[in-house]
Amino acid sequence: MIEKEQEIQYSLTDDKNIFLLMSTVREGINYKLFSSIVKSSPFNIKEWSDFLSLSERTMQRYKKEKKVFEPIHSEKILKITILFKRGTEIFGSAKKFNTWLESENLAIGGMTPKSFLDNAFGINYIEDELHRIEHGILA
Repeated sequence: MIEKEQEIQYSLTDDKNIFLLMSTVREGINYKLFSSIVKSSPFNIKEWSDFLSLSERTMQRYKKEKKVFEPIHSEKILKITILFKRGTEIFGSAKKFNTWLESENLAIGGMTPKSFLDNAFGINYIEDELHRIEHGILA
């Protein structure tokens, strides 16, 4: 499992390795890997808790008991992580992308893109927005 964790950490955000991603989702992400993802993202535990629709208390229990996230939560963790890597590439830095995520955006009804990360439709919508930005298609 340790070797797989290291492989995931290095290729996690490369969506070309779809079989590793699918396998990881099916097996679930353990809290240790999740913790390293949290450290490399701009999102705190409260934000992750909101994205995953899990209480902070549940997150603390996962940590204490070294639990593995259910596939539905593991998938969302990976999708958000991939989204963050892609946004960082498009914006040129994590700081610039995070600023965009936290800024109210008229193109999406004056909401912040970050507020869309709590469900698959919202994540997909932000992915589409990034694709448009990357190709200079601004609404």
